[in-house]
Amino acid sequence: MKLAVYKEILKRLQGREREEFTGIAQHYRVSLHTLMSIYSQDYQKKMKKTHQRHHSLEAIDDYFQRYQARISPDTMGTVLLRIAKEVDLAPSLLAKIILERHLALQAAESEPPARSYVNQLLKDPCQIPDPVLANEVQQCILNDCVYGPVVDSIRHSVGFEYENKLKRILEDKGIAFIGEDVMRAKGYDKTPDFKLEVPIAVDGHVVNWVESKASFGDEFSHRTYLRDQFWSYWNRFGPGLVIYWFGFIDELDVNADKGIVLMDRFPDSFSTLQALSDRDR
Repeated sequence: MKLAVYKEILKRLQGREREEFTGIAQHYRVSLHTLMSIYSQDYQKKMKKTHQRHHSLEAIDDYFQRYQARISPDTMGTVLLRIAKEVDLAPSLLAKIILERHLALQAAESEPPARSYVNQLLKDPCQIPDPVLANEVQQCILNDCVYGPVVDSIRHSVGFEYENKLKRILEDKGIAFIGEDVMRAKGYDKTPDFKLEVPIAVDGHVVNWVESKASFGDEFSHRTYLRDQFWSYWNRFGPGLVIYWFGFIDELDVNADKGIVLMDRFPDSFSTLQALSDRDR
């Protein structure tokens, strides 16, 4: 995807409801997975920029007072969703703020509740003693498409699904590999998803490892992955291939000659470099 198209999609997504995403995806001829990944990444960047504002003592007091003023047994779990929209904060993040404040007041302590306990309640709001708050938190989690335990579980499952997809492709093509679990057992700390036992050549570039990313490769995420993962793989295992299954900004593919190739699928055409493998052993 060209950078200009990516920026155009971001503008198109501003202020849109999720029900409109399918039409936007069809207009730009991208999958809904791709569009949701672009939206989620941009929204997460926005939340990080406004984190301090939403988590100041003044903001927390304001949000909690709004909640208390509006809540009643008849609100049907809509109060926090409305406040989240008013203050432009992810519903799950607002739910966590309100829940932490509620628990602190209930305990009559200045110390905040343990993070592990809060996360436990967010994963299972039915455990929250206050039934009204439990319903409010539940609705926030169910209606949040970027944050929260439900989204985290879906994201983890999708990542696992595409990693397995890549594994099946390698097996079907007869490419021998070592998985990251085996590599970690051997003492490697940072490992790609698959280290090829016999290198392959893709479009003239040597590939020793393959990494699966069930996401869209935007500038921020790709820069972070390069710093935290890809260059570490390159230093230890040599050149490799990164597959962004939901696409990437074309202009980011500038490191192929240095040893990191970007693609949105496993290549149909490649050659095996047995000689290189024998030399490295």
